[in-house]
Formats: sequence, structure tokens, C-alpha cells
Amino acid sequence: MTRRVYQVLLLVTLAVCTYLFAKEFQHSGVRIEHADKIVHFVIFFALAFIMHHAFKWPMIVQLVLLASYGIGIEVMQGTLPHRQASLGDFIADFCGALSYYLCYLIFTKWRSKKYG
Repeated sequence: MTRRVYQVLLLVTLAVCTYLFAKEFQHSGVRIEHADKIVHFVIFFALAFIMHHAFKWPMIVQLVLLASYGIGIEVMQGTLPHRQASLGDFIADFCGALSYYLCYLIFTKWRSKKYG
């Protein structure tokens, strides 16, 4: 895919995620412990993947932008009557994005040793 496609995909994903982070969810009665932290981690891992392919910015810049988005989400959730801000959610956000970049660096280093 081209960078332009990833850029559009990133905008759409950010819009959908922002909506979902603001939405009130009804629990079905089945509770998975820390499911929200897992969801935050996975979403930010995916956002980092998309952003990395969408822009040629340094990884640290991308990580700072994703961390800022995570902070913004938590601030927004803190203002909603049916949601609450959570430091744990932000940590899961940051760890998800950081994990993508670490996996990418490890993979590229391994690949360069294998084929370089």
C-alpha cells in the first residue's frame, strides 16, 4: 500500500477509535479481567503500525504523538459522565505503541543480520 492509503487509514482509524473510546458500553455480565487494558494495548499497537507506514517521521516523534493522543483520550474520558480517565489505560496505550516500535527495530536488526 502507498503512504497516502496508510494516511487515510490512520485518519479513519483515529476517528473510529475516538468515537469508541467516548462511547458508553453495556456489559453483558461476562467480565474478563483487564480486558480494557488489552484493548488499549492492541489498538495503540495497530495505530503505531499504521502511523509508521503512513509517515517517514522519526519513531520517537510518532511515539510522542501517539502518547499525546492517549493522554487526550484519557482527558476526554474524564469529562464524560459514563467514562473515567485511567492512568492504567494510558500506560497500556503507551506500551502498545512502544511494543510495535521495539518489535519493528528487533525485526529489522534480525533481518539485516540474516540477509545483510
